[in-house]
Amino acid sequence: MVQPSLPSEDCSMVDLRGWLKCGLARCAYRDFETWSARHRFRMVLRGRSSRAILVAEDDLSKQKEAKQMKRVVEPELMTEAEQAQAYAGADFESAHSLYPRLFAEKFPRRGRQATVLDLGCGPCDVTIRFAKANPGYRFHAVDGSAAMLRYGRRALAKQPTLARRFKLIEGFIPGAPIPKRKYDVILSSSFLHHLHDPQVLWQTVRRYARSGTLVFVPDLRRPSSLAQARALAEKYSGSEPEVLRRDFFNSLLAAFTPAEVRRQLRQAGLNGLTVESISDRHLLVFGTVTCTVQPAALRDPKPTRKPRKAYRSTRIARSGRAPATAAPSGSSRRRRSIPTS
Repeated sequence: MVQPSLPSEDCSMVDLRGWLKCGLARCAYRDFETWSARHRFRMVLRGRSSRAILVAEDDLSKQKEAKQMKRVVEPELMTEAEQAQAYAGADFESAHSLYPRLFAEKFPRRGRQATVLDLGCGPCDVTIRFAKANPGYRFHAVDGSAAMLRYGRRALAKQPTLARRFKLIEGFIPGAPIPKRKYDVILSSSFLHHLHDPQVLWQTVRRYARSGTLVFVPDLRRPSSLAQARALAEKYSGSEPEVLRRDFFNSLLAAFTPAEVRRQLRQAGLNGLTVESISDRHLLVFGTVTCTVQPAALRDPKPTRKPRKAYRSTRIARSGRAPATAAPSGSSRRRRSIPTS
C-alpha cells in the first residue's frame, strides 16, 4: 500500500477529509467533523505522525498579529486649540459621508424615531450628518474636550433647526453626566483608537444599551507595517496642516486590528456585534444588542453574608441565667394546678 503524501497547510477542507478517510488520522476525523460544523479550522500536521491538531481561526490570527506592527498609544484627548481647529477644518468628506449610508444599509428596518448617544463626538461633523439623514433622531453627544465641543457648537449655530435636536455634554466616560439610562442607538466615530483601555467604550455601550439597541462604531484600523502607515498618512493627509498629518499618522499606529476588536467584544459580552473592514484604513463595528446581562468574568463577586449575631447567648451571659431546656418532642407535660387552701 502506497502511503499518501501529507497535506499542506493550504489544502482545502475537502482535501483534508479525503486524507483523513485514508486511515492515517482516522482517530481525529470524528472530532474534526464535530467542530467544523461550528468553526472554521485548518489542519496542522507535524512530521509523519497520524496525530492531527485542529487550530481555530483566533489562534491563526494571533500568529499573524505576532508579525504585525504593535500598537502605539496616543493621547486620549485633543485638548489643544490648534489640534481642534485642524480637525474641525479638515476634509473628511470621503469617510464621514459614507457612515450615514452604511448605517442605513446595515439597519434597513430601523425605527424612524430614536434617541442617539454619540460617544466621542468631537466637533460633531459625523453627528450632524447622521441628524440630516435621520430627521426623527435626537442626539446626546458626549466629548471630554472642551475645544472640540466649542467647534461643535459653532457648527450647530449655523443650523438652528438642527440644533434643537442636539444636546452637547462635556465629560469623560465613565462618569459623564449622560441624561438617559438607555438609548435606542449608540454611535461612536473615530473614538476607539484614542482609548488606552478599549473596554472603557464597550462597557459604556453595555451600560446604556437595552435589548434591541443599534450599535454603530466606525474607526481606524492599524496597518500591518510602519511603511504602510506612512503611505496611508501621505495619501489621505498629505495636503493637510502639519499637526493633522502628525495626528493622523499617530492615530493609525494607535488603532486596533479587526481581530483585536473581536476579542474586545467577546470580553465585554457583546457577541451580537460584527466587525468588518470597510476601507484600506477603516473598520466598522455594528449590530443589535441582544442581551445586556454582564458576563460572569466581569461581574462583581456576590457579597458574602455576615454571620448572624448570637443575641440570645449575649443576653444569657449578661443575666447570668442558664437557658431553658426545651422538652423533648412527644413528651410535653401539662401544668398541674396546685389547690389553694
